Amino acid sequence: MAAMTVPGPSGDQVLPPYVVITPVRNEENFVEQTIQSMLSQTVRPAEWVLVDDGSSDRTPQILGQYALSVPWLRVVTRADRGFRLSGRGVVDAFYDGYRQLRSRDWGFIVKLDADLLFESDYFEQCLRRFVQQPRLGIAGGTIESMSKNGIQRESHPAFHVRGATKIYRRRSWEEIDEIKANMMRWQTRTFPDLVLRQLRPTGAAQGQWRDWLKGGEGCYHIGYHPLFLLARSVVRARRSPYLIASIGLLVGYLRASVKRLPRVADAETVAYVREQQLARLLGKNTIWR
Repeated sequence: MAAMTVPGPSGDQVLPPYVVITPVRNEENFVEQTIQSMLSQTVRPAEWVLVDDGSSDRTPQILGQYALSVPWLRVVTRADRGFRLSGRGVVDAFYDGYRQLRSRDWGFIVKLDADLLFESDYFEQCLRRFVQQPRLGIAGGTIESMSKNGIQRESHPAFHVRGATKIYRRRSWEEIDEIKANMMRWQTRTFPDLVLRQLRPTGAAQGQWRDWLKGGEGCYHIGYHPLFLLARSVVRARRSPYLIASIGLLVGYLRASVKRLPRVADAETVAYVREQQLARLLGKNTIWR
């Protein structure tokens, strides 16, 4: 698919083609709504690869039905490992889809979860902003999800882009990740006015406690300074569910430290993360502002 020209407030604008990869496992209750959101897009992808990661429910039938009628939607099937493997399993499924992309001339690549609802102009609006901001390397919308207190928007620094809807400029994707993007003066941004609805609470598939533990392990993996992790946990304790989420972060971080789990190999990246975090604690200018 070639670049698409769309009308805009300042005249026509050329939007480069994009491709989407969606890991899916046992999403029969949600995936069809995500597909319908994608089918309604004003700017559709050149290719959408849905990777069925060994589903045992009706997910394969749902995906197969749409694959027959939507030419730019394809299904890649992985063998069932017998259990849901968050983190590593999602990454493996994503890269299986990436390796099987047929499109070659895409300008952006998207990692999209299979339990999201979004407006029909979501991708058009995102791509417009990438075109208008040449240094924007990674971006995506704001996630809101259900909780016992109703619908809540996720709160995080503006530079952090949620993995549920991460859009990479091609050069950024081929060279760097989110942290290195900031090191190399690329911009990363969550768009607060472009909202996606997550159809189940974050971490619901594995349980929130396990999700908080995973969050702590993730902080260890990318090299969080212990003082910054402690400060983050204190701040998190002020929000519901009080204290328990903070304990999960700390336990996950300490468990990863005791096990000496692998960290990012790039010592320069770890040093950058800690430099920014300590500067943040001291109230200096950082990637947070």
